[in-house]
Amino acid sequence: MRLNFILNDFPRLDEDVVRPNDLPLTVCTASMLEPAKAGHVVWLTGLSGSGKTTLAKALAYSLHQHGYPTLSLDGDELRAGLCRGLGFSPQGRTENIRRAAEVAALAARAGLIVLVACISPMQIDRGQARQIVGADRFTEVWLDCPLSVCEQRDVKGLYHQARCGAIPCFTGISAPYEQPVQADLVLKTDRMNVEDCVLGLLNQLGTVDHV
Repeated sequence: MRLNFILNDFPRLDEDVVRPNDLPLTVCTASMLEPAKAGHVVWLTGLSGSGKTTLAKALAYSLHQHGYPTLSLDGDELRAGLCRGLGFSPQGRTENIRRAAEVAALAARAGLIVLVACISPMQIDRGQARQIVGADRFTEVWLDCPLSVCEQRDVKGLYHQARCGAIPCFTGISAPYEQPVQADLVLKTDRMNVEDCVLGLLNQLGTVDHV
């Protein structure tokens, strides 16, 4: 059975806030989402400004229209709460991702679709997250956006501060970002609009087999 839902106009990927009235007409089918009922983690990784938070909110809104329960774990919010006190050393970053993965795993086992929006720059940490959650419940999505574009979108001025040395260990400037080599989905967010990205994510969820 086809399930149709209406979303209004999608925002740009460089906008921080997605409101219900800011989202477009998207058509999806039940077959896209049926497997996700068993609980799943969509792990969005990419540089600051690549569109992780925007896509997580847009996808969550789309899923809610179909009655799919979701939980969003945003890197900035985790740093302000659960992971407060962790620094940006390699050890601190690893522990930050581990905690996010543990929470995501618990929620997925309870049947939620968990949307994690974290830079998660190191391959080994993303691999650990997949292991914690379980490979059958984990979809790694790389938001592949050039550093130059991310800097242009720099609505919080973080890249400017990092270039000036005010923010040490800033990913992409003074700390590395290891590009995923085994991402389940790659979204070129400098070329794709939010609607296309959400459809790509919905289709990817539909290919996950929990049976």
